[in-house]
Amino acid sequence: MKTILTAKLKLHTTAESDQSLLNTVRAYQKALNYTSRVAFENGKMSNQLKLHGLVYPELRERFALPSQLACSVSRQVGATFKGLWTRVKHASHQQKGYTRKRYKGLDKAPVFTANTTTFTYQRDYRFKAGQQVSITTLEGPVVFSYEGYTKHLDLIQKGSSGGVTCGAAKLWRDPGSKKFYLLVSLEVETPDFTPETVKGIKGADLGERFLVVTTPRNKTQFFPGGAICHKGEAFQRVRSRLQTKGTRGSRRRWRQLTLRERRFKADVNHRIAKAIVEPGFLIGLEDLTRIRERTRMRGKQNRRRRAKWAFAELGAFLSYKAQLVGGLTMNVDADYTSKGCPNCGHVSDKNRSGKGLTFRCENCGFTLHADLGGTRNVTLRTLLTRQDWMGTGLLSAASDGSDSEAKAKRLERFLELRWSFRSKLRPLGRGR
Repeated sequence: MKTILTAKLKLHTTAESDQSLLNTVRAYQKALNYTSRVAFENGKMSNQLKLHGLVYPELRERFALPSQLACSVSRQVGATFKGLWTRVKHASHQQKGYTRKRYKGLDKAPVFTANTTTFTYQRDYRFKAGQQVSITTLEGPVVFSYEGYTKHLDLIQKGSSGGVTCGAAKLWRDPGSKKFYLLVSLEVETPDFTPETVKGIKGADLGERFLVVTTPRNKTQFFPGGAICHKGEAFQRVRSRLQTKGTRGSRRRWRQLTLRERRFKADVNHRIAKAIVEPGFLIGLEDLTRIRERTRMRGKQNRRRRAKWAFAELGAFLSYKAQLVGGLTMNVDADYTSKGCPNCGHVSDKNRSGKGLTFRCENCGFTLHADLGGTRNVTLRTLLTRQDWMGTGLLSAASDGSDSEAKAKRLERFLELRWSFRSKLRPLGRGR
């Protein structure tokens, strides 16, 4: 199994080398915007090979880009337009009545404003002995010393002999400190996860009042989100005042606060993911894909709070951290996890009267914390998927047939699940 990590390396530059990197970044950015206009004028082209043939000579002559950087420009712009076309195909909000706004992503050519440059390993950059890296600039290769997270540095030192493969890297300039960083993609070999290596099952319920609630068989973890959401709202209020002011200094401060809030949320998600993962555990997560399309909330503030927290980022952190310690994550259906009773399987809106924190089954009278009930349902669905994995050899919550048919079959099977404190996860070969 392979896991992708990103190593953030701080480059030690001089005034001369710093200017050389800055010139390269600016030339690359101008080349991106020029290529974007060419692609837009030629039918909003997303074919990277055709786009490369149109712009390559101009990128080499007009912007003085090295050959590999010129190739990276056409690939990046082509991928951007391909993503925009994909969004157009899936922009069904207006047809479903969720919004009156029309998707305008392809009304004009995309503008690239980020101070980043994409480098290819062993062509645009390569590592040297003594914790140094050689980076291609407009003036030629320049060697820099660097520093970073110790574990990431050890992985880079191991290289291919240690099961680590370096991929593409991005040169990024911090707008605040004006320092350059090299963000290197590392592909790390991790142990394969098989049914025999599963030591336990853990389900995770995602929400707002409690960001995550997890439960294996005998231990429950609550990660409250009230104070965190309150801090996010404080960031929003300050940014609104700065945006209303509209001065140059307020815009600069607005940008700083935006980056600060992003770092704050990433830090919270990192700490939560680190506390959840355990070696040998199969962790089930609710599949919240297109949750904003499928649910409606009243009030601008409530909609903003739901849209602001990065649950997808938390899922990504859980995935790679679990793989690094010998675990695995998977997505299960989130339908009726908060309305279904883990004791008798009865599903009803009345089980959650008032959408409060108390769950009381109208069928059997079973009562417990609402988020804990949802977590138990996720755990049971993960356990069922693990049993299917033992029998079929395929780890997937989906079955054969169309999407609607497969989902209906899965939900029908989930109704038969019951939570019992006496049941335990048994090794492969001992039955259910």
